[in-house]
Amino acid sequence: MAKALVAYFSASGVTKKLAGNLANAINADLFEIEPEQPYTKADLNWMDKSSRSSIEMKDRGCRPAIASKVDDMSKYDVVFVGFPIWWYREPSIIDTFAESYDFSDKTIVPFATSGSSGMGDSGKNIGELAKCSKAVEGKRFSSNASADEIKAWAEKYI
Repeated sequence: MAKALVAYFSASGVTKKLAGNLANAINADLFEIEPEQPYTKADLNWMDKSSRSSIEMKDRGCRPAIASKVDDMSKYDVVFVGFPIWWYREPSIIDTFAESYDFSDKTIVPFATSGSSGMGDSGKNIGELAKCSKAVEGKRFSSNASADEIKAWAEKYI
């Protein structure tokens, strides 16, 4: 069995819950991708075109700083990367994460939470940024995904 890491960014707590369930289900390490400057409620107001999240998502080159790093990425074979869907793709902080490590010879498996939006090109985007040997398309889950559903999906990659 491959050594796995579940790394996630969660703005509201929904993705955090799913990531924790995934890590428990597959006996993986868990790492929270926390912004160096935490998001406020106003920052996350997608209806406000001048909110921080709106501005970041308009600029494909935006790379919000991450507060801490994974201690030893080299020990993992598979990295599950979780995030909420923002503007039909991964949040910019996930792009920062993807560019921050050497993912050579690793499998990157994106997973996302969303009420209805699909993942768009998130898997492709992350794979291009991570320059890894294998990035898969990934899957979107609802907030009430069961532990059994998550485990059955993840076991294909470990």
